[in-house]
Amino acid sequence: MKFLDQAKIYIKAGNGGAGVSSFRREKYIEFGGPDGGDGGNGGSIIFESERNLNTLIDFRYTQHFKAENGKPGSKKNKTGASGKDLVLKIPVGTQIYEEDDNTLIYDFIKNKDRFVIASGGRGGLGNTKFKSSINRAPRRKTTGSKGEEFWIWLQLKVIADVGIIGLPNAGKSSLLSRCSRAKPKIANYPFTTINPNLGVLNFNEREIILADIPGLIEGSHKGIGLGDKFLRHIERCKTLIHLIDISQENVNENYLKVRFELSKYDKSILEKKEVVIFNKTDLISKEIQEIKINKFKKHFKRKFETLSLVNNKNLKKVKEIIYKNVYR
Repeated sequence: MKFLDQAKIYIKAGNGGAGVSSFRREKYIEFGGPDGGDGGNGGSIIFESERNLNTLIDFRYTQHFKAENGKPGSKKNKTGASGKDLVLKIPVGTQIYEEDDNTLIYDFIKNKDRFVIASGGRGGLGNTKFKSSINRAPRRKTTGSKGEEFWIWLQLKVIADVGIIGLPNAGKSSLLSRCSRAKPKIANYPFTTINPNLGVLNFNEREIILADIPGLIEGSHKGIGLGDKFLRHIERCKTLIHLIDISQENVNENYLKVRFELSKYDKSILEKKEVVIFNKTDLISKEIQEIKINKFKKHFKRKFETLSLVNNKNLKKVKEIIYKNVYR
């Protein structure tokens, strides 16, 4: 299934049914009178969050959603049937914005949360409602009101416990695949991951949701590379795993590049708990590893661990670190 984290859609609640002007005419009934029924209410459009969904792909090919109109009333004071509500399922973490894509309407952060985004129109009144002591035979009736209609934006912010960040080709997708049953695309070239991937790490009888965020490069906040549009997915992560390719020459510089791009998007992200994982230790000697790590420790006070995903060296330690950062 393709991942889609943003969609613009048009919603239209149902119109209310029209009221009816009718008079009772029955054989052997001496006194008639108005008996026109009211129209039914139009159906509303309701969003409901669903934990088992993780993409907005359903809103890519269908962009117009309309609820049922209310039925008109009928004689014998019969009220028309109300239109059915239209319930749209969306992933937990979805935000609804007005057409300007800036004004937040509602934020779904819980499973099975419901929100009426567009209310259906009220049914019109039949002529019975206008009967009075001075007007015994009213012919007045009203049409139903129109349902609400407008364009909205849906934006998905993945709700994960751990966000895996780093430069392209640092091994983020490989780490996700080793820690969960997720099967992201893995290859030895940059930008293999072009959409966030989710996986579940089962550790100590607990489930931990991991999110593999597409790689950032210098200038991402200006739209270079894949840009920073995926950074919204780490806003709600409890902790960050910063994966660094230790075989690269400028380890410290690479670390700062990612931190700088995060700060340009939202400085509050830098306050999240972070663990640095030095990956690809199998590509260099232990002596060079120590030199690079010592240089890193001089400049940054960060928790860190070394890792080789080729032979899974220290993978269990990394899982323990992830667990402790989420549950302790």
